[in-house]
Amino acid sequence: MADIARRPEPRYGNRPTMKDVAARAGVGLKTVSRVVNGEPGVTPDTERRVREAIETLGFRRNDSARVLRKGRTATVGLVLEDLADPFYGPLSRAVEEVARAHGALLINGSSAEDPEREQELALALCARRVDGLIVIPAGDDHRYLEPEIRAGVATVFVDRPAGLIDADAVLSDSFGGARDGVAHLIAHGHRRIGFIGDRPRIHTSAERLRGYRAAMDDAGLPVREEWVSLGSTDPLRVNAAVRELLAAPEPVTALFAGNNRVTVTVVRALAGHPRPVALVGFDDIELADLLGVTVVAQDAAALGRTAAERLFRRLDGVDEAPERVVLGTTLLARGSGETPPPAA
Repeated sequence: MADIARRPEPRYGNRPTMKDVAARAGVGLKTVSRVVNGEPGVTPDTERRVREAIETLGFRRNDSARVLRKGRTATVGLVLEDLADPFYGPLSRAVEEVARAHGALLINGSSAEDPEREQELALALCARRVDGLIVIPAGDDHRYLEPEIRAGVATVFVDRPAGLIDADAVLSDSFGGARDGVAHLIAHGHRRIGFIGDRPRIHTSAERLRGYRAAMDDAGLPVREEWVSLGSTDPLRVNAAVRELLAAPEPVTALFAGNNRVTVTVVRALAGHPRPVALVGFDDIELADLLGVTVVAQDAAALGRTAAERLFRRLDGVDEAPERVVLGTTLLARGSGETPPPAA
């Protein structure tokens, strides 16, 4: 009769415990606990045996009990719009550096600019008992977070403010930056300036459009509605907008691009255009210095760092009214925004 094959031991989900360490080292559980947590009261020889057992078994401390005792998980969540967007790289890294300095782990995810996905992700992080959240909002109604905030989950919004709740927010000066960028084009002789932006419901897009209109108004210049194009940042949509703005009977002589993705597409579209068109973009882009693209730059790392520092102030017990912090922008003149309009 053939031998019955023995079922293999499970490879995963069977981690060694402190009980296993204690048995191997020949000590009690309390002794292992003292070594693991760096507490006094263990002789050097006993500590050596315990550490050898830990190394041999591959034991890792389970922090669940510490969470129950201290009420803190030492984790924070970051909800981004799009992990692939270069703007969020330095922002995320800055948040992670602050979290690490506070002994906390960062968990992040992308909402893909979908309000439902944002809510699902934020609540999933709360269900995993993160101590705090930093949210770049996709939606405009954040009342779903009110129970979590009341329960003690510190929450800071960054890049865009929260909708329908009062919460800390760290923003760039989208209005002022756009006004400065468009004023720069006006100062170089442009009077017909087009604006290509993101979806109008997005706070930053609306603020940059407001800055564009304010600069034109400050200069006593009219804004024709056909000079404004809002919508998705999909290259097909942006390319079509560029063609339309430049093919009009009285075409625009300059363009203001509302964010980095729009700017990249506009740069490509203008590369094959027969006459020079001035361009200023909001957000810096890779190789902009080599390509000579003038931009209104915001400091993504400062946004992330300021938001994270604000979050940990809350976690450290600072009780104060929610605050909106607005960081300034910088106009970087590199050539494209200084191109004069064609001679009449």
